[in-house]
Amino acid sequence: MENFRQSIYDLVVETSTNLPYDVRRAIRQAKERENAGTRAALSLATITKNIDMADDNVLPICQDTGMLTFEIKVPIGANQLEMEKDIYEAIRQATKDGKLRPNSVDSLTGENSGDNIGPGTPIIHFHQWKKDYIDTRLIIKGGGCENKNIQYSLPMEIEGLGRAGRDLDGIRKCILHSVYQAQGQGCSAGFIGVGIGGDRISGYELAKKQLLRDVSDVNENEKLAELEEYIMEKGNTLGIGTMGFGGEATLLGCKIGSMNRLPASFFVSVAYNCWAFRRLGVELDAETGAIQNWLYKEGEKISFKNDEAAAASESDTEKQEEAREVVLQAPITEEQIRELKVGDVVVINGDLHTGRDAIHHHLMEHDAPIDLNGQIIYHCGPVMLKDKDGEWHVKAAGPTTSIREEPYQGDIMKKFGIRAVIGKGGMGPKTLKALEEHGGVYLNAIGGAAQYYADCIKKVEGVDLMEFGIPEAMWHLKVEGFRAIVTMDSHGNSLHKDVDKTSFERLQQYGEKVFS
Repeated sequence: MENFRQSIYDLVVETSTNLPYDVRRAIRQAKERENAGTRAALSLATITKNIDMADDNVLPICQDTGMLTFEIKVPIGANQLEMEKDIYEAIRQATKDGKLRPNSVDSLTGENSGDNIGPGTPIIHFHQWKKDYIDTRLIIKGGGCENKNIQYSLPMEIEGLGRAGRDLDGIRKCILHSVYQAQGQGCSAGFIGVGIGGDRISGYELAKKQLLRDVSDVNENEKLAELEEYIMEKGNTLGIGTMGFGGEATLLGCKIGSMNRLPASFFVSVAYNCWAFRRLGVELDAETGAIQNWLYKEGEKISFKNDEAAAASESDTEKQEEAREVVLQAPITEEQIRELKVGDVVVINGDLHTGRDAIHHHLMEHDAPIDLNGQIIYHCGPVMLKDKDGEWHVKAAGPTTSIREEPYQGDIMKKFGIRAVIGKGGMGPKTLKALEEHGGVYLNAIGGAAQYYADCIKKVEGVDLMEFGIPEAMWHLKVEGFRAIVTMDSHGNSLHKDVDKTSFERLQQYGEKVFS
């Protein structure tokens, strides 16, 4: 199949850079539901602008191009070994071209393979069928939303909802709780796939396969169709909203499947996916491997460019809940930080330094490669490319989920004098306490908006600790007009804690039996 490798390359690039039409429709509906001028509405405006930027520039929608999972149906006799080799080469090329971030890391040594190929990556599932063409579907799922997957074992007590039995109502409670527990850490508003039954492995696999369904389809099983509709309605009453800022749109899609199980086991597995729901498919000629048809592209393609003018007009009128705007440039003083409060919009100019998991672990026991006193750390693993002159350029640079740094963040801020941290999803009580004691602030950027933030980065000043790999290195950046919202301040206030509290109270309303 002389065209198979190129077809897979095209599928990878298109999936990374261009959201499918059904997902675009769901995001537009969410925009229409939100109240104008709120943090959630303006976050959705940023998201939709980012979608168009990624599409126009053919660059990653989100810098975390995640785990690639292929579901491939082939006619009997297809050479799966050769197809697998071609898939590897297509991924290597897409990584080299900056369409994917190198994400394959050795679990024991932490070494990054640099090309997205390694034991277990990518995931490729082949299935034979009787049709005469190849059906290839790809999901690119980032680590932030992957970490919000959850599996329940019934019967059990569920926080806020009480006892969940081995019945449809117990399943209902599990799914509602899965939406609550994701909060903004999975880049809400999100999509969920649910697998009922199986064992622990097959249940999660079934849940992930539900994400291959079109957002607008109707479940063939009437009971599950009713449950999907119920979850969509009630999930959007929890008030978690976009990025966990509060709001009307928390859930964009819910798909549920079931399979047989052992008498002793009853698992409900939930695969959570962020708003940047990168899932596409192609039908390929079995002889040549050429693309015959694209999947998930039926109907009119939605561009959000015309929506942006309306969003800008709305924000001018409503003034985003009368938020105060503050410009910061490092080095920042404690006095400047103490003046900030939750809800303020911060505009950063000047220096910004990235630091994720490996950097935070390293800094606990080592000196920093630069003076970080009064500086800003950005929880980000960018997509970077080097030009022919040896200069680095940022191709995608949205925030990563911050809660992973909770064990380190407060100690590192105090040790090095860091005044501000940027990420997504918020952090926990240890960091909140440190912000209050030290005089620090947490700034929430819009998760997945990798092109929007890359556009704010005007120059790469340098890089340290490249031995950790491109995503985990410390990049030194010059930025202009980099906007984020104060969601944890130095006075003990946390928007994330407040939204968690109110959404939990709303969750508790659904403890009574609904499905028999």
